[in-house]
Amino acid sequence: MTLVVNARLFLLLLVLASCSNAELAPIKISGKAQGTYYAITYYDAAMRDFSMQLDSLFRNFDLSASVYAEESVISKFNRNDSTVEADSIFEVVFNKAMEISKETDGAFDITVMPLVNVWGWGFTGRSKVDSAMIDSLLPLVGYKKIKLIDGRLIKEVPAIMIDYNAIAQGFTCDVIGKYFQDKGIENYLIDVGGEVLAKGMKPDNTSWNVAIEKPAESADSERTIQTIVQLNNKALATSGNYRKFFLEDGQKYSHTIDPKTGFPVQHSVLSVSVLADDCMTADAYATAFMVMGLEKTRDFIKSRSDIEVYIIYDNNGELKNWSSEGFPLEVQ
Repeated sequence: MTLVVNARLFLLLLVLASCSNAELAPIKISGKAQGTYYAITYYDAAMRDFSMQLDSLFRNFDLSASVYAEESVISKFNRNDSTVEADSIFEVVFNKAMEISKETDGAFDITVMPLVNVWGWGFTGRSKVDSAMIDSLLPLVGYKKIKLIDGRLIKEVPAIMIDYNAIAQGFTCDVIGKYFQDKGIENYLIDVGGEVLAKGMKPDNTSWNVAIEKPAESADSERTIQTIVQLNNKALATSGNYRKFFLEDGQKYSHTIDPKTGFPVQHSVLSVSVLADDCMTADAYATAFMVMGLEKTRDFIKSRSDIEVYIIYDNNGELKNWSSEGFPLEVQ
């Protein structure tokens, strides 16, 4: 009798699995968080809705690492609040930031917050910037001037402030991905502000396709596709200078600040997309390569097998692209 029941149960499960694979509908959740959008698609045979849980994950991140939340851990550190200690979120992001700062010789640097603020991309209004102001702020910038010891942020200069914005969205993708994995969700696409983490496949056994945007002339230009990339258990992060900028006295100033000069970058690179195993790494390197420019990035990537790069740049008014050898082939 037991053998018969088990056989029937096996056949029933087999039929249900076959039907679910063929007919399973995607679950889509979208909204706004971290000053941008998020769009998440996943497949779950139980059709669970994780909207509330995702809202909680976003809130937890903001309470730790948002410079726009006055009571966040990072804001308290920036105010030199002696009562605050780093939580697990703050610590993970800090350690990754230090790692990539070292690897890129400071092209990625979370201590750029004072510069980000005066250029108008932080939590204060834009100032009238000149060389004297930048010279006064550069002593506050440098990843070697901060340490995290026993949960305390140690600064060489009290006025040093840190900014996680160049790594935050990538890390959030990783956090959501881990949550899905813990819940048994193995096939999903997570997009937070254009930073993307893809795992598994769609029910028809096809990969996730993700578009890389073609650089636009202005912030309100229509969005068009440069290329489409197939993502297989990878993260893709893109950083660009073509939508976030301001004009002053006929000069265009991008939002990407070079930590060593204190000024927005002025080279030909318009967009950098980085492929990595986790989205936090991809996000940070995308920013670093925007600072480094085309030639330095080409040299850097030669010694790395864990990340791949796709760069769009301006060549005397004509858009060109360059990609590392292992970057996924474009899908037309």
